[in-house]
Amino acid sequence: MQLSERPKAGHAVLYSSHIKYKQGVEIMLGALSGDIIGSIYERRNIKTKDFPLFSSNCRITDDTVMTIAIAEGLMNGGKSDDYINAMKRLGRMYPKAGYGGRFKDWLRSDSRMPYNSWGNGSAMRVSPIGWYFNSLDETEKAAEVSASVTHNHPEGIKGAKATASAIFLSRTGKAKTETKAYIEKTYGYELNWAPPKTQSLDAEMNSASLTRLRRAPRVRAVVSRLNPEI
Repeated sequence: MQLSERPKAGHAVLYSSHIKYKQGVEIMLGALSGDIIGSIYERRNIKTKDFPLFSSNCRITDDTVMTIAIAEGLMNGGKSDDYINAMKRLGRMYPKAGYGGRFKDWLRSDSRMPYNSWGNGSAMRVSPIGWYFNSLDETEKAAEVSASVTHNHPEGIKGAKATASAIFLSRTGKAKTETKAYIEKTYGYELNWAPPKTQSLDAEMNSASLTRLRRAPRVRAVVSRLNPEI
């Protein structure tokens, strides 16, 4: 049956499953593409929207691999062991994807216990869960399970749940204002902050740098000789 055809009564369930699968593929491609496109700007940010999407230096990252692992874990049952199996299998297949030190140690080890991380890795890999479920409650519970296999600190769990919730609410038609209000109220994140313009950002960065210099006893004397105003 073609996607353009109107489903007959007997085809309704099959058609619905096919649509969900097609949307899931598109969402995964979007998540993975975004990660790969941004790979060359990690730790050397740019301040413009005018940049090439793909270049010869783009690559997969740890978040690319782990996003796929979470999707595999979901398809294999969505239990803690399913996520751990997928993460260790794929992580060992791609050992140089850029994992953090503690996560790399966990991948290499035989341990299946979490290590209380509160980093953002649990949120960076959670996007398949935001698509997979039919209710917000299911989404949040699954996000917690997927985070807890490594990031069992409350902040690590909260980040994954908030991200998955935002994806779920957006894909089910909620307005940006509704999604924002829910995340702020439920998870306590402040989402009203807006980045300053480039010149102001540069000024803030310079000001922060000068503040750090003023507070560093070992360099204060040398810097003051170069610029008495510091």
